[in-house]
Amino acid sequence: MRVTMKHLEYLVARINRITGSPDKPYPPVSEGHRPANVGNYHLDCSYGGVALVRMHNEAGGIENVFGCGHVTKADLHNRLATFIAGIEWRTNNHG
Repeated sequence: MRVTMKHLEYLVARINRITGSPDKPYPPVSEGHRPANVGNYHLDCSYGGVALVRMHNEAGGIENVFGCGHVTKADLHNRLATFIAGIEWRTNNHG
């Protein structure tokens, strides 16, 4: 299977949904002030790769969730699927 950005975006949206995190990195623009949605998971593309990042503060600071830098789409797809499985296992078994 060829992994596309659409596949990755779907998985990230699923992570935001199951963790109760905001679905967008930033809220709609309002009067020039636009604080970041802390806790939002989203994709970051750089160096020919992609990474899962999470909004760390209202100034827009991010943290790399897996700490592996930017990887191929296929590699990130596997990491996202495993991350989701872990979240769901914890939710179902340790509430």
